[in-house]
Amino acid sequence: MGRGWLSVAPLGLVLSVSVVTAAEPDTGAFRLILLHINDHHSHLEPIEARLEFPDPAGSITVELGGFGRVAAKIQDLRARHPDSLTLHAGDAITGTPYYTLFRGEADAAAMNQVCFDAHVLGNHEFDAGEAGLAGFIARLHAEPGRCRTTVLAANVVPTLGTPLYPRAGERLIQSAVVLRVAGQQIGIIGLTPSGKNRRSSRPLASTVFLDERTTAQQQIDALSAQGIDKILLLTHLQYQNDLDLAQHLRGVDAIVGGDSHSLLGAPFARWGLNPVGPYPTETRDLDGNLACVVQAWQYASLVGELHLEFDADGRVRRCAGTPHLLLGERFVRAGRPLETEARQAVHAAIAAASELDLVTPDPAIQTLIARYSGQVAQLAQTIVGVAVQDLCLERLPGEGASAVCDPHVTQAHGGDIQQLVTAAFLARVPEAEVAIQNAGGVRIDIPSGPIRLSDVYRLLPFDNTLVKLRLTGAEIRSVLEEAVAGFLDRPDGSSGAYPVAANLRWALDLTRPTGQRFSRIEMRPRGAPEWRPLMDEETVVVVTNSFLAGGGDGYATFKRASEEGRASDTFIAYAQAFIDYLQQDLGGAAPGDPILATPPEVRPLPCADYSTQVFVDGLGRLLQTDPALPSGCSG
Repeated sequence: MGRGWLSVAPLGLVLSVSVVTAAEPDTGAFRLILLHINDHHSHLEPIEARLEFPDPAGSITVELGGFGRVAAKIQDLRARHPDSLTLHAGDAITGTPYYTLFRGEADAAAMNQVCFDAHVLGNHEFDAGEAGLAGFIARLHAEPGRCRTTVLAANVVPTLGTPLYPRAGERLIQSAVVLRVAGQQIGIIGLTPSGKNRRSSRPLASTVFLDERTTAQQQIDALSAQGIDKILLLTHLQYQNDLDLAQHLRGVDAIVGGDSHSLLGAPFARWGLNPVGPYPTETRDLDGNLACVVQAWQYASLVGELHLEFDADGRVRRCAGTPHLLLGERFVRAGRPLETEARQAVHAAIAAASELDLVTPDPAIQTLIARYSGQVAQLAQTIVGVAVQDLCLERLPGEGASAVCDPHVTQAHGGDIQQLVTAAFLARVPEAEVAIQNAGGVRIDIPSGPIRLSDVYRLLPFDNTLVKLRLTGAEIRSVLEEAVAGFLDRPDGSSGAYPVAANLRWALDLTRPTGQRFSRIEMRPRGAPEWRPLMDEETVVVVTNSFLAGGGDGYATFKRASEEGRASDTFIAYAQAFIDYLQQDLGGAAPGDPILATPPEVRPLPCADYSTQVFVDGLGRLLQTDPALPSGCSG
């Protein structure tokens, strides 16, 4: 974008200045346009979503986003607003095979085609450790002649001699950048979540994470002391936290955020989506001055366009804008393309809605993505583990659903592969004490032999992420009861709701009345060798998948906890969690390492770790493993 830039050290020390745009006279009032995305999570290709259109179209499956459309829309908006800035609010990586296979290379290449003026570190940028993050930043800076995105995080202080600060004068992340736009200096400060990075990601122990609010005010004051009066925060702190932050600061004009994947813009409700606030959201800083907060949803589905109007004193006097939802031309209803009349109705509705855009993907980005996607099918055959015996799929103990195992193998304790999946969830979310997964969310047996990446994405094919919930022991008991009641007490229920857990086990009697089926519920505190009874009054951090956290499969207690603000989405893709479990927890690989040349062995867990310890079926039969026959679990 040919911006001038000035980087600022943690307490405002000027590191370097290089202004390359010609200054223009200051005429007082000034308008700044910001184009932004966040949390694209390696979603380079489009996704599918369901939107509600007026009759005769109705409920339609649409193709949404993709980085080709992001690039095309940003190019269109830049052509209309040449002095705009383009920002990325973090979590560019992790979430699809493009990251699993290319470790950020494909994302960086796509981002360089767009050329963002600034990018703030999200927590998932640290998932591969600081060496992995340094590699990603190096790829972002691989074409300095055409694009050099400034990477920001004012509240991250790496130690000299570490990957993010390899030598004096070579710090890979900056606290702030000052860009000259139409003769005006715009200060942009980056903030990443301190606690979340320390708890959930993999920074070095020597790296210091500073308080977000204190750091923000220090940086604002440092910029103000240099005469800069137009100051933005580029954050990865979540929407509600951004609103709170703005209200506790002096001198902030706007916050472009990420992390909570928040869809903003009331008009989206008419299309069957769930916006959580207006775009932009207006609030007031500590001095009562207007501050504007925006976010651009997720997965390269939307480009935000924020207009800020400043007065002669550098204060925002008005903000407005449009969140552009990026649509393709593929419209499907009930599995079939729309007929002409319905298609015309969809086109008319889109044309009348400023928030919906039909966008043709940028050809250069599409060519770039095709270069990587062509390798995905080949690399999907990469072996990530070796099953030493069949890992049986079973929803309900004794159901006999496995395609590779006899029913007697799983009739006492249920499926082997589901237990391994919950163990993976627990391993990849260090704060969690218990993991709970619906048995039907795990889709295939894993026969003995090589486990390929393609097998993992067939095993866990849905677009789910890992979510943490704070529950009491009594609520966990309710979760288990309602999961079984959801299929046992309803004629249309599915045994796919059956719960499978890690660090939690029980006895279950399906002949008992609703609410009394589970007994002898025990948990094993993280890191402890012994099991103990689950206490109703204790508070437990549970990790589950996003489908269940939203109340799917009848998990109403999870849904209520989410609605009460007791849930936190890690945005770790659940398939990626299983891959990392195989490679790192079983194979000993370090975060960011390439896939191991010698795949780790994968075997069933000990029988004592299976969640179902005693199972009485609906006919009153106690299902047990015949000791004369092989069983899935060990010990």
